[in-house]
Amino acid sequence: MKKENLPQDKSALENMTRELCYVKNEDGKYTTGLSTGWNVKTEALNNAWEDINERVKEAALAVKNGVKSPVFYFMELRLMDLHLLKSYTGFWRINIKRHFKPSVFKNLSEKKLNIYAKAFDVSVNELKTFKG
Repeated sequence: MKKENLPQDKSALENMTRELCYVKNEDGKYTTGLSTGWNVKTEALNNAWEDINERVKEAALAVKNGVKSPVFYFMELRLMDLHLLKSYTGFWRINIKRHFKPSVFKNLSEKKLNIYAKAFDVSVNELKTFKG
């Protein structure tokens, strides 16, 4: 692609970052250029964020309905999976799954709640009082 043809379409990240691309200059030699994005990539990114927002809403509803604990909601909100949350907390995945149960969550020690709060970057109070 020639440098003058490098896409500069509007995107959600255009004011935060640029993408480094290899392009040909006027002499036909490869060089680098910065792109703000292109429509196809922007659409894909927007679709991904819609899916993420839907998962977060579903997690909040599950907490509200008493099906899941706030640990599940904050894991979704912070774009974590079980493996990543295990890495942050040191808890085994099976225990984290148990902590998704409201009945188990309400009996968690202050120490465990502090570990989760730190991992999610919220206060223990926010974690304990989140109702969906």
